Amino acid sequence: MNPHTHDTQTRSAITTIDAIAVYCGSSYGTNPAYATIATQVGQGLARKGITLVYGGGRAGLMGQVADAALSAGGKVIGIIPVRLMDKEAGHMGLTELHVVPDMHVRKAMMMDKADAFISLPGGVGTLEELFEVWTWLQLGFHRKPVGILNVDGYYDPLLTMMRHTVEQGFMRAENNAQLLADTSLDGLLAQMNGFKPMDSDAWLNSKY
Repeated sequence: MNPHTHDTQTRSAITTIDAIAVYCGSSYGTNPAYATIATQVGQGLARKGITLVYGGGRAGLMGQVADAALSAGGKVIGIIPVRLMDKEAGHMGLTELHVVPDMHVRKAMMMDKADAFISLPGGVGTLEELFEVWTWLQLGFHRKPVGILNVDGYYDPLLTMMRHTVEQGFMRAENNAQLLADTSLDGLLAQMNGFKPMDSDAWLNSKY
């Protein structure tokens, strides 16, 4: 599925956030705070009536955030490639579980079903998903807020690298500011509710 196919339906900024895609690790990591924040996010979204959209797995932080949302009465939509489903990594207790052909379809479907995107701690897959959806925002393929929950400074090195990217002339400061960051779910949601996307044409006409 090509991100260009979403262009006509994403020209106007969103007015409400009814569903959020959460990207996170399929392991728990070494810091207990990561599992704690995953629980808080799942429960918090459910209590606010926001649907959780995620990768459909049952392991690690992915399973933690889904189980927390379900236990709080929330709606959870999982989207998992058939190869991972065949390895019995899929969560069978979700509100909806979509088994799709590959990672490309998975990511495109998550973008379609979500009004915003949050990254919790995770590995290379989480980072890849974060950077792709942020790139799509920069290019104007969607106009939805993208943010990270910076738990115990997990994303500090990434934020430093992004400032370095700006300093070295590979990204505008305005584009860097489009990636929202906070240490709490409520703080991040407040930023998302006030989010105003940049004009993508301004970026395309710039030297970056």
